[in-house]
Amino acid sequence: MTNIDELIATLAEEPVAVKPALHPYALSLKWIVFAALYLLVAILFSRTRPDLMIKLHQPLFVAEIVALTGIFTASTLSAALLSFPDLHQMHRKAFAPLPAFALLLTVMFLAWLADHPGSPLPVHSVECTVSITLFSLLPAAWTFFEMRKFASTRYHLAGSIALLSAFSVGALWLRLHEATDSIMHIVEWHYLPMLGIGIFGWLLGGRLLKW
Repeated sequence: MTNIDELIATLAEEPVAVKPALHPYALSLKWIVFAALYLLVAILFSRTRPDLMIKLHQPLFVAEIVALTGIFTASTLSAALLSFPDLHQMHRKAFAPLPAFALLLTVMFLAWLADHPGSPLPVHSVECTVSITLFSLLPAAWTFFEMRKFASTRYHLAGSIALLSAFSVGALWLRLHEATDSIMHIVEWHYLPMLGIGIFGWLLGGRLLKW
């Protein structure tokens, strides 16, 4: 009994300082800055598409870039919220990626209607998906590493959103780098793979984020 009393007294005299967790807004901003710097460095090394300045005068292309950026930003915020057991009492904001995905779907539909006659398909296909996936590995690993510091209770959904956030960074990089205007190619090899990435993230979250 004396030993227990001494242990309690010792613990009471030497409290362990606990660093408060960042607010989800601050946490997501931290991840966004990391990914933005990574994207900037990648663009400096890989260069942008040669006709980028011309494309930036085309409303549908600009809208597509805005939608991709929105997906990345919203999914990063959602991943930060899903890192907390109670989503920081901001459950609705965890579904922020949905409007951004809806915007991208609308933009691509309008771009498909405007692409007549259809732009020629590039000679490559699955290489784009592979490039985006490889580019996404570092931000995905970073996000999962950060999320493991918390206690998500929705680890499947958290994993799915985290991978979608990383994949959207890769998709944004390739869209700025690859001189491709075929809407069918972009939809098939840039954006449809997001469905598979989301499923894989669902499975990965169950393994890496479960506690």
